[in-house]
Amino acid sequence: MTDGIPAPGKIIAVHLNYPSRAAQRGRTPTQPSYFLKPASSIAATGGTIERPAGTELLAFEGEIAIVIGEPARRVSPDEGWGHVASVTAANDFGLYDLRSADKGSNLRSKGGDGFTPLGPRLIPATSVTPDGLRVRTWVNGALVQDDTSDTLLFSFGRLVADLSQHLTLETGDVILTGTPAGSSVVVPGDVVEVEVDAPDAPGAPSSRRLVTTVTAGNAAFADFGAKPAVDELQRVEAWGSEEELATAVATGRASTPGSLTEPVAAGASGELPSTGSRSDEFVLTDELKAAIGAVAVATLSVALRKRGYHDIFIEGVHANHAGDRIVGVAKTLRFIPFRPDLFQSHGGGFNAQKLAFDTVAPGEVLVIDARGERGTGTVGDVLALRAQVRGAAGIVTDGGVRDFDAVAGFEIPVFSQGPHPSVLGRKHVPWEVDVTIACGGAAVQPGDVIVGDGDGVIVIPPQLVEEVVAEAVEQERQEAWVAEQVAAGASVDGLFPMNAEWLATYRAEGGAR
Repeated sequence: MTDGIPAPGKIIAVHLNYPSRAAQRGRTPTQPSYFLKPASSIAATGGTIERPAGTELLAFEGEIAIVIGEPARRVSPDEGWGHVASVTAANDFGLYDLRSADKGSNLRSKGGDGFTPLGPRLIPATSVTPDGLRVRTWVNGALVQDDTSDTLLFSFGRLVADLSQHLTLETGDVILTGTPAGSSVVVPGDVVEVEVDAPDAPGAPSSRRLVTTVTAGNAAFADFGAKPAVDELQRVEAWGSEEELATAVATGRASTPGSLTEPVAAGASGELPSTGSRSDEFVLTDELKAAIGAVAVATLSVALRKRGYHDIFIEGVHANHAGDRIVGVAKTLRFIPFRPDLFQSHGGGFNAQKLAFDTVAPGEVLVIDARGERGTGTVGDVLALRAQVRGAAGIVTDGGVRDFDAVAGFEIPVFSQGPHPSVLGRKHVPWEVDVTIACGGAAVQPGDVIVGDGDGVIVIPPQLVEEVVAEAVEQERQEAWVAEQVAAGASVDGLFPMNAEWLATYRAEGGAR
């Protein structure tokens, strides 16, 4: 083993390569995919990594790094390992807060100074076998990652061969071969250690522990570049699971989900995208919710139409219980048309659909964009029950409902196009959450107010809610007074709607408030 890591010409990182990580992500790639990291991101053992000011999701990824010896160009998988000079430990740090800025390139999210610790020792490739290596990671002394190279989806030789058919791998180039399950977020003060060894090889060679301490940055990002942006999906992705995030929030290691609300877009890594935002200023108070619940959707729609909002109806949906009402703020889920490769990458595991139902908050209405396609189910009994248990105010989908009778037996109101027995993969791929969607022909953004009754479902922009509701409440008072006059024998001529004379009478009797 030798000390010191020469500066590589290029650093190439693999997106997904361990089955344990693929299972965690809910997708298994059929071929390897890559991204580049700058040489300036390399850091030595015993160094520090700065979590930039204004960010929260700095994640570690313990990995086996292979270092190229003899240059490789168009070699076969069987020849690939022969071009590896040595292996060592690496930590492929990434900042989820900047994923939206990169659009998949990972330049800013993974290319910062100190974001690629390597070392501290090189293990000669001739002293180990490619399937006999182990990578382990510790955070503050606790073992959090432990996996071996014999489980890899794509062997080291295959990675070298695949890359070499596109570009020349030169002496000293580094390939980061992927991280196993267990990657999560670290915060200032945490100490991360990564070690690669070959426990069954003669002498049990080891890279020794690659140690990195997380520090807090204090330099804010300038206005001439993209700012950090995260959402609940990225928090779950970064921490590893909803349970890990909940624990982190409870212990003060993470912020409350929903406290940062800027969009996160999809990238080349195939991560589930999220674009859209929630309003941080509007709060649907109990008092306002009660006022909305006292007026009809038809009356609210009139007030919206006066303000130029004509396409706020979610067309074609009906309640599964006669007399159901929905009042709540929107949490959105979008499906895209079915395609086998996209369903393979996004349909399994903890996909966007499951994430939406598993993170819907009390008082939220889960609004699903199924493109008006009623020929398959978009929600079934288990997911509807999960939303009910979490306190959701309701579910609205412009698609079908599976297990319709069972769902109708729940308390949670569901508005849909009706029943359909088919499962998700017939027509849809679950794609993203907390984004601007089109549901039943209406644009819906996270945080919009959703109101539904027997007349249908409408969408109210948050900034209009108070004035629209106040006007609708007064409109219903007037209509109730008009109904009293009609019941007493008055003609509707001039009374409905009220002319000036009738309006004066109404006001004189104290109708206006």
